[in-house]
Amino acid sequence: MKRRSLLGMAGAAVAAGLGTGCKQPAPRAGTKQADTLDLRDFQPKSMLHVTGTKVEKARFPVIDFHTHLSWAAKGEAGVPLSEDRQFIATAQELLEVMDRKNLKVLINTTGGPGAGVRQSVEHFDKAHPGRFFTFTEPWYAKITEPDYPKFQADAIEKAHQDGARGLKILKTLGLYLRQNVTAGPLIKVDDPRFDPMWDACGALKMPVGIHVSDPEAFFLPIDRFNERWEELHNHPDWSFHGKDFPSNMELLEARNRMIAKHPKTQFVVFHVGNDAENLAYVGECMDKFPNMHVDIGARIGELGRQPRTSRKFFDKYQDRIVFGTDATPHGDEFPQQLYGDKLYEIYFRFLETEDEYFDYAPAAVPPQGRWQIYGIGLPQQILKKVYYDNAARLLGLKA
Repeated sequence: MKRRSLLGMAGAAVAAGLGTGCKQPAPRAGTKQADTLDLRDFQPKSMLHVTGTKVEKARFPVIDFHTHLSWAAKGEAGVPLSEDRQFIATAQELLEVMDRKNLKVLINTTGGPGAGVRQSVEHFDKAHPGRFFTFTEPWYAKITEPDYPKFQADAIEKAHQDGARGLKILKTLGLYLRQNVTAGPLIKVDDPRFDPMWDACGALKMPVGIHVSDPEAFFLPIDRFNERWEELHNHPDWSFHGKDFPSNMELLEARNRMIAKHPKTQFVVFHVGNDAENLAYVGECMDKFPNMHVDIGARIGELGRQPRTSRKFFDKYQDRIVFGTDATPHGDEFPQQLYGDKLYEIYFRFLETEDEYFDYAPAAVPPQGRWQIYGIGLPQQILKKVYYDNAARLLGLKA
């Protein structure tokens, strides 16, 4: 038989699952082999036999720099309809979780402006001094007023007097806020009207936690090539592809110009610099801007699938990375799907162990993408900095 014929027969055998012990077994009697499977029903269980470490409590005390313990009803463009705050729980209820997990401090980043700050400080900070700190937020509803730059800077100073320890910038700025609040062109992150606000934070030594973008996949078409198709299919309003939205890089570059313009203000760029998929770029930004820090909130799903690159990143920038979750340690599904004791245990496992191939979220189907993560096993000296010391320095606390 000619060689070409032999190769053709071998190829046909492989395609049919035949030859050398590879024949596919027929379905067992009484069973039906499905031809199709809905992706939502696909929940494979790993067959790997690898070490699994349960880390119920952090090895060292922790400051969670990025939680949401209060909120206000929001209208269009993410602008609060009221200064008044609603609270996810009492301080005492949160302390029960904090003490179990070795959480020394929670930062409530969404304290709001005006009366909201005073309410949050009263509800948390004054109830248990030293265990909770409140951040204020910009007063976007007044952006159209001619004296807004001075008004906003003065509002920061007043919030500081009322007990606010920092400022939180949601992605409202850059992706939702428009020239007439809800209409007109989008306002850029480096709009000069905010310059007095950034300078006020620097003068008052109030760190700025800033979130101006989202995962790179959110700026791409929601198609079969998008690795977060399921997430965007479930939440199509999270997509910033098309319309008049800027690109992910345009947002980050506008942020960079703003950070460069205000070197005396300390910026904590949430979600690993808003580009956890590209740690090389985040590192370049941190090299350029010594006043730029990052937190890891809601991004261990990205960090944990590139463990060697992540470990090098933590090694190099160990003095400028802070612990954060972007969640709440109490309640059901506010503000994220990730919450509670299990969430913290996953973060601790990622940072403290070298476990392989484990879930990055306490959910049957991971919320971001269908992958697993690996621990990076930080040494104690780096772990202490990430868990507590770096955040303490930014907040003016004793290490």
